[in-house]
Amino acid sequence: MISIITSVHNQLNMNKLFYETLQKNSSLPFELIVIDNNSTDGSKEFFKDKADVFIPNEENYSYPHCQNQGIAVAKYHYLAFFNNDILVSKEWDKKILQIMNDKAIEVISFATNDHLENKIVQKKMHKKWKRIKYFIRALSGINVRSLKRMVKWMYGDFDKFCNARYETFKDAVVEGFSGSCILIKKSAFEKIGIWDERLQVADFDLFFRTKERAVQYHDIKPLQLALGVYIHHFQRLTLRSKNVIPFADQKNIISIKEKWGDKTEALYKDVIG
Repeated sequence: MISIITSVHNQLNMNKLFYETLQKNSSLPFELIVIDNNSTDGSKEFFKDKADVFIPNEENYSYPHCQNQGIAVAKYHYLAFFNNDILVSKEWDKKILQIMNDKAIEVISFATNDHLENKIVQKKMHKKWKRIKYFIRALSGINVRSLKRMVKWMYGDFDKFCNARYETFKDAVVEGFSGSCILIKKSAFEKIGIWDERLQVADFDLFFRTKERAVQYHDIKPLQLALGVYIHHFQRLTLRSKNVIPFADQKNIISIKEKWGDKTEALYKDVIG
């Protein structure tokens, strides 16, 4: 029922945990489409064996380019664009599809430690996660065990935390997004188009396009945030390298300001965070 599209470049231990959690916590059939951007740490071999569709790139391409590669081969009507550094909660798929169908939403994202119901809660959560992440990473590095320890320290029982959020918020949505985990119904692409490969900040562009379309044609809702369906985002786990390798399509990338100009602030002003 859902095509999950994920692009990766190394991070083998994170990839293992991501896949493990998908298998454990998904309740509906899905296909996993992995676009590998020339990984060299075993991630390529891992996903070549595990993914339903495996697309190898010889170089490291930008996020929107990879997502469009996934769209081209996806077979289901719902497409989940997931970062590889997330953990889904139990029955995430069943709950989010129910919300989309009940509320006629075509583009939606999940509540995460990046984006929550208000700035106060969001700031508190972000501060706690940052402290835990850096401490454990410095103590024991990044492996599956340390990643699970981070989650344990952050939430206690992750399943109970996610269930409590769902009981509190149920199917409540607000205008907004968490860029690490977005789900789109295929019908939306006919209205807003696929990912704009000129923009690395493609999640902001997606939000702007849904909002502009909603204002002009009233045939789609702006990108919504499902407050009750939670996904954990590990955020940037690896230290930034001094020798950053540019994307293979770097020359095509423009800033959000270059595309949207003075509209940028007006389009985003009402979104939490």
